[in-house]
Amino acid sequence: MTAAANTSPAPWRADLFILPLIVALGALAALIEAARSPDPAMVIQAWTFLACMIAIGAFYLKTYGGGIPLEEREGYANNVVKAGVIASMFWGIAGMLVGLIIALQLSFPNLFYFPDWAWTNFGRMRPLHTSAVIFAFGGNVLIATSFYVVQRTSRARLFGGSLPWFVFWGYNTFIVLAGTGYLLGVTEGREYAEPEWYADLWLTVVWVGYLLTFLGTIIKRKEPHIYVANWFYLAFIATIAMLHIVNNLSIPVSPLETKSVSLFSGVQDALTQWWYGHNAVGFFLTAGFLGIMYYFIPKRAERPVYSYRLSIVHFWTLIFIYIWAGPHHLLYTALPDWAQTLGMTFSVILWMPSWGGMINGLMTLSGAWDKLRTDPVIRMLVVSVAFYGMSTFEGPVMSVRTVNALSHYTNWTIGHVHSGALGWVGYVSFGALYCLVPWLWKKKALFSNALVEWHFWISTLGIVLYITSMWVAGIMQGLMWRAYNDFGFLEYSFVETVVAMHPYYIIRALGGLMYLTGVLIMAYNLWRTVKDAPAEAAVPANLVAAEAV
Repeated sequence: MTAAANTSPAPWRADLFILPLIVALGALAALIEAARSPDPAMVIQAWTFLACMIAIGAFYLKTYGGGIPLEEREGYANNVVKAGVIASMFWGIAGMLVGLIIALQLSFPNLFYFPDWAWTNFGRMRPLHTSAVIFAFGGNVLIATSFYVVQRTSRARLFGGSLPWFVFWGYNTFIVLAGTGYLLGVTEGREYAEPEWYADLWLTVVWVGYLLTFLGTIIKRKEPHIYVANWFYLAFIATIAMLHIVNNLSIPVSPLETKSVSLFSGVQDALTQWWYGHNAVGFFLTAGFLGIMYYFIPKRAERPVYSYRLSIVHFWTLIFIYIWAGPHHLLYTALPDWAQTLGMTFSVILWMPSWGGMINGLMTLSGAWDKLRTDPVIRMLVVSVAFYGMSTFEGPVMSVRTVNALSHYTNWTIGHVHSGALGWVGYVSFGALYCLVPWLWKKKALFSNALVEWHFWISTLGIVLYITSMWVAGIMQGLMWRAYNDFGFLEYSFVETVVAMHPYYIIRALGGLMYLTGVLIMAYNLWRTVKDAPAEAAVPANLVAAEAV
């Protein structure tokens, strides 16, 4: 089929004018920054951004230069979801590889560190790891799955024409800009919000496009009901927008330099940071991925959601309670006691809606428990919900003042974070990707279920090694910090606590290596699925009825 047959003359369409204009203006701004900036880091960032703008412009020219592609005139927008799946796997491997490197650096400080190459320093690679696994891997998974789910449950193509592609390429441009900035030493020093002002501005533009795409699809839906997964996705998109804007309110030192100064200071700055930080966990890493749970578990198990009423209660209680829990990160600080107590109280209350969602996810398998033996993908999805339940029990416990006095600033917190990240976020993402690849590439099944089994068991053992070593190390660390001798002096110096951590750091690195090995097995399995798995029978290209899940 010729290119002409795949396209038609393009009527004037707002997205094909506005979006390339944004890209062109971005390229112009980058060129000015590169030519005028006295800041070497800004010059490198400007050239990086310019290269990304040229790549996006080339994509638009290739895709829309001859007219509207056939893919945009028939059926659902699947190609952008496919791109999201590929990007998710790429960033997942990259981010977890960096995580393994910095875990080994904690065990053997001179490993992978070269004094003449500042970017190999732990302090620069650590934010690269967190942003790569949370925002690059997790963000691409959320964008891809939300684009897939909202179309199927609304029986409507994604809104905005080429806007979904702008969201995909624009978001990954932000990832590249942020990651290269960290390696250059460009950072705001704000947990989970490290990128500087210019990257934040670009992400704001992209995120508005994301909200318009998702909300526009729901508005033009052909189904009267908005499925619950879409409520969770929408809450994630809208709340992250608010968090991002408020937490990143800052004034650049100069429009031509990387550095900026926050509008907040002192304890107000700390409170704003952890209002953002905890709700980034609550809405990016919880609400968004609960949207995945509420679609992919029922779909894979071929069972309806256990209780749709409970899912609605879960949604409203979660979003109203989670937003107040951030101050529990600032116990025993200059924050007023009432605010600390508020954060602790809402954190404990948060246990109930979280477990309501966990129960709803697990009980969806009622009548289909045998699938846990025969389908490793559904097993991975269900285990992710179990980790969600465990993490949302541990979090409220750690927010209680007396427990927090022991756990805070120790490796126990690291273990808690990674039980949620590896077990909950990682496994529900892997399960969704295992589902999406055969569906999108129209394959009968995955290339190998045996490889999924290997992935599951190797990575599960890796998680167990990781979190148990950090639990033991953290509790020991906290007890050593607060131990006094008979004369009232500290029993242990800080260096002695660092030495005591060494074997546990090695175990953690081993657990991370096993988890990364599982992801590499998964990437191979998905690649072979696309390349070699038998194709399913052809189906009509027109839209089918919305899925009943």
